[in-house]
Amino acid sequence: MIRYIIYRIFYTIPTLFIISLISFVVIELPPGDFLTSYITQMELQGEYLDQSEVERLKARYGFDRPLYIRYLKWMGGVMHGDFGESFEWNKPVSELIWERVGLTMVITSITMVVSWAISLPIGIYSATHQYSLSDYVVTFFGFVGLGFPSFLVALILLWTVYSIWGVNLGGLFSEKYLDAPWSWAKFVDMLKHLWLPLLVLGLGSTAGSMRTMRANLLDELRKPYVTTARAKGLEERKLVLKYPVRVALNPFVATIGWALPRLVSGSSIVSVVLNMPTTGPLLLKALMSQDMYLAGSFVLILSVLTVIGTLISDILLGILDPRIRFGKI
Repeated sequence: MIRYIIYRIFYTIPTLFIISLISFVVIELPPGDFLTSYITQMELQGEYLDQSEVERLKARYGFDRPLYIRYLKWMGGVMHGDFGESFEWNKPVSELIWERVGLTMVITSITMVVSWAISLPIGIYSATHQYSLSDYVVTFFGFVGLGFPSFLVALILLWTVYSIWGVNLGGLFSEKYLDAPWSWAKFVDMLKHLWLPLLVLGLGSTAGSMRTMRANLLDELRKPYVTTARAKGLEERKLVLKYPVRVALNPFVATIGWALPRLVSGSSIVSVVLNMPTTGPLLLKALMSQDMYLAGSFVLILSVLTVIGTLISDILLGILDPRIRFGKI
C-alpha cells in the first residue's frame, strides 16, 4: 500500500505538467487575445489606439512572444508561487484567487459533508424499506431535487424572500463587511449568509446521492452472501451496516476525485445568481476576456484538486473494501 501511494504521488508530477500544458493551449485556441478584446472595447467607447500604443501594450503583456515562451514563463513563476499578472485586473493573480478559492472550498466542502450526512442515512432507510410509504415519499422528493436546476432554485428563493420580507439574500457578507479585513465578526457574518448557498448547492447533490445509495444497497441486499448471513441468524441491523452498506459506499468514495473540482466549477452559475465572491464568476469572466494567466491558474488548481481527490479515493477504497488490495495489482 505504501509503495503504491509513493508511485501514485510520483506519477502526479508529469500528469499535472501535461494537464497544465493542454489547459494553457486550449485557453489560447480561440481567435484573438485579451489585447484584441481590450482594443475592441476601447473602440466601442469611441477611443482609438494608434499602432505604437498597440505595440507597447503587446510588449507589456507579452503578446509579442511565442506561445511556448509565455507558457514557460508562467510555469516558471508557478513553481515559485507566482501565477503571473491578470491583464484585466492589472494585479498579481495570487492576490485575486486565494481568498476566492478558500471561500469556494469552504462552501463546497461543507456542502459535500452535509449532503452525504443527509443522503446516506435516507438512502439506507429507503433501500431497507423498499416500496413502503416512506420509500415513495423519499423517492418523490429525490426526483424533485434532481429535476430542479440549482440556479433556478436560487432565483426562486431570492425572489420569494425579497417579495415577502424585502430582504436581499445575495452575497456572503453584509454590506459593512464586504471590503473589511477578516475578523471574528466577519466570519460570523459569513456563517449567517452561508445557509442559502448550502441549501441551493446541496439540494441536487443530496437527491442524487440518496438515489445512488438506495440503488447500490438494493443490489447488495439481493446477493447470496446477504442471504447466507441471514440464514445463519445474523442480526439484520448489524448485517446491513457491516457488509452491504460498506460495499455500497464504494461509488461515493471512488468519485471524490471528481466531486471536488465538480463542486468548485459546478457552482459557477449559482455563484453568479447569488452574487457570491467565489471562483466561479471570476473564472467565467477570465475566460470571456481571455485573461490567460488568471484562467490558466484556475484550470491548474482544478486539475490539482482532481489528482489529489483521485489519490484520496484510491487510498480510501483500499481501506473501505477488503477485496481491494493495491499491493496485489
